[in-house]
Amino acid sequence: MAQQPQTQAVQPTTHYLKGDLVLFRDVERFWLGLPGHTFVARVERSWTNVHSGKLLYDLTELSGNRHRAGMDPDYMRLLPAADAMHDIDTAPLTEPDTGAMTPAAVAWLRQHLGKDSSALPARP
Repeated sequence: MAQQPQTQAVQPTTHYLKGDLVLFRDVERFWLGLPGHTFVARVERSWTNVHSGKLLYDLTELSGNRHRAGMDPDYMRLLPAADAMHDIDTAPLTEPDTGAMTPAAVAWLRQHLGKDSSALPARP
């Protein structure tokens, strides 16, 4: 019987910058089925482990302002600003029912309408 070749997905190497927001998964907690294995964090610094030569990151877990040192970038994913702002950028401004919008979009619109309605972006 012929042995099937094993394939493994390879992620491109990503370098994170101080201040980047990332999603981090604690792989040990994840595989053990423990809670709290995935969280949002801010990158504080990067450094190279002198023993392994691997680039690691120090993070601040945003939900509890907890410092996490030496985190493996293989288990980090960048959280792009475009994703966080998507609901506001695509808010149905012509809809009379604000129920069709997410709470974040409604809050943003109320904040800007209270100041100056001419400050609203033009609809594409």
